Amino acid sequence: MGKKDKNQKKGKGAEKTAMKTDKKLVAKQKKLIAKLGEDDIESVVAKYELKDNKSSILTETICAPPSARVNFSICSHPDKEELFIHGGEFYNGQKTVVHGEFYCYSIVKNDWKELKATNSPAPRSGHQMVSVSTDGGQIWLFGGEYASPSQLQFYHYKDMWVFRIAKKQWEKINASNGPTARSGHRMVASKKNIFVFGGFHDNNSSYRYFNDLYAFSLENYTWSKIETKGVAPAPRSGCCMVANSEGKILIWGGYSKSSVKKEIDRGTTHVDMFSLTVDKNDPSSYKWTSIKPGGRKPPPRSGMSAAIASNGKVFTFGGVMDTEEDEEDVRGTFSNELYLLETSSHTWRKPELACKMKSTKKVQNTDSTMDTKMETELKTVVSDDGIFTMSVGGPSKDVSVGQNDGDKLDLPGPSPRMNAGLAVCKGNLYVYGGLYESGSRQYTLSDFYSLDAHKLDQWKTLIANSSTEWLGSDSEEGSSDDDDDDDDDSDDSSENNTDDSSSDMDTD
Repeated sequence: MGKKDKNQKKGKGAEKTAMKTDKKLVAKQKKLIAKLGEDDIESVVAKYELKDNKSSILTETICAPPSARVNFSICSHPDKEELFIHGGEFYNGQKTVVHGEFYCYSIVKNDWKELKATNSPAPRSGHQMVSVSTDGGQIWLFGGEYASPSQLQFYHYKDMWVFRIAKKQWEKINASNGPTARSGHRMVASKKNIFVFGGFHDNNSSYRYFNDLYAFSLENYTWSKIETKGVAPAPRSGCCMVANSEGKILIWGGYSKSSVKKEIDRGTTHVDMFSLTVDKNDPSSYKWTSIKPGGRKPPPRSGMSAAIASNGKVFTFGGVMDTEEDEEDVRGTFSNELYLLETSSHTWRKPELACKMKSTKKVQNTDSTMDTKMETELKTVVSDDGIFTMSVGGPSKDVSVGQNDGDKLDLPGPSPRMNAGLAVCKGNLYVYGGLYESGSRQYTLSDFYSLDAHKLDQWKTLIANSSTEWLGSDSEEGSSDDDDDDDDDSDDSSENNTDDSSSDMDTD
């Protein structure tokens, strides 16, 4: 008994020490915030939420495409050829800007509209949106976070909003017993419910990752926490989550971190997959089942984007694999690879995309002695068996093919990145924005691409990326290195589609 009491006292002492340390950090942070002249983040968010009791119709304005951003939310219209984008963030090395704009992109007209209303969700990033066909179309939005310009203050949301597409009107849904405030969670609509899983909460002095599961009823607008059977996925944020037409929900990947020692954390990129289904023995409950997918699966990555098509096929794109060199220095390998997952069989495959090969040869001009260059475009395929040597970093580059210096492989499409916006609409896959790191620099992207989800022939550039100014320090900038290998044994050639740089970001 004496030893037990002694250990309890030690625990209480350690707890008190931690509390004192937290208080010192908070006090230090408050002084720095005051020195910077930043407003308290609670009061900033309160100004946005003063408008919640008002009701207004949106105004639509033709506008330029959204600016560069990452960790925004994107979804397609449930019935029409339209895409919707809300929020996101941009960091230029000195300050962070959090966006609150709401955009609609018409695929048919190829134009952008900004939809404005006094009653609408506050600026945020790391949130989620899903669309359903009810009442002419609805878009549901939950959670996210707001960061101050200095990133010293964070506010996490736990509000639920619905945008009624036919009425062109936002409405805040005040329902109790929902998930706690968070960002980096994932959300899907399935069988008249919206399911929310995981995410994290960070206040700069502490953080927490979640693996809880909630359901929001689209019939009676109520939240319920789902107590599941089976072994649930470990806490994580930024995972992939999809629901097919049969009601099966799949979750895989994601990221979490834990404390190694004082002021040093270690990140974990999760590689497991789980299915969530109604328990056959108890139709009123849900069950987690661990899945071992087959086929050619993607290498372990966080910040990978996923979108499901109506036929149950899931597209995944990009992501980053953190490679720990020591406790304080982390490098990341960014990807622009596209993978397909069959939700019925849990089988992965890496599709082959068509591309153009330009052959430049010297042809003698019959009217003169001068040689001229003739370019011919040939149809070929980007193979995943190592035949082609590809090196892509930042903007897409020409890629050598074989040993003929006159042959160049033209690779259009998105460059390596993490947390890109990915959506499927009417048989086409769309990729927008995201983030790429090089050394200490963070490049937030604003490019836009489409791909025929059936033919899988070639990326189409809808908006070329424009460079963004970096105002931060370059003191930590590292050089590109192709020697890192984050692939499993079944994917020996995917290292050729990646680019290495430092990465210590959390992923939303």
